[in-house]
Amino acid sequence: MFRGVFGEFVTATVRVHRSLRHEALSRVVNPSSLFVRSFSDVKDEGGGAAPPPFDTGLLHFLVCPLSKKPLRYEAKTNELINEELGIAYPITDGIPNMIPQDARLIQKDAPATQE
Repeated sequence: MFRGVFGEFVTATVRVHRSLRHEALSRVVNPSSLFVRSFSDVKDEGGGAAPPPFDTGLLHFLVCPLSKKPLRYEAKTNELINEELGIAYPITDGIPNMIPQDARLIQKDAPATQE
């Protein structure tokens, strides 16, 4: 199956290549006509820019790598919380860091004692 597709691709490419003249192609595509964006083109907005928001739609797919249980998003701290284990995974620039060594332990609320 792939041999036929590859053969058709090569044949079509050769036909196009033969129909074009190299001089015309070199005039159309030259280094000055190409726009290349580098990291130096990107301006840092400083400390005032808000980090990109976390896409809560990812919560349907993300699970804790340790317990394989669903996670809860805490917008106040910008973390994904595993209630069962009591750990929080940080979210940096809208990307959850699911490395267990980078997670922090959170205090579970102590059960209220009745007197």
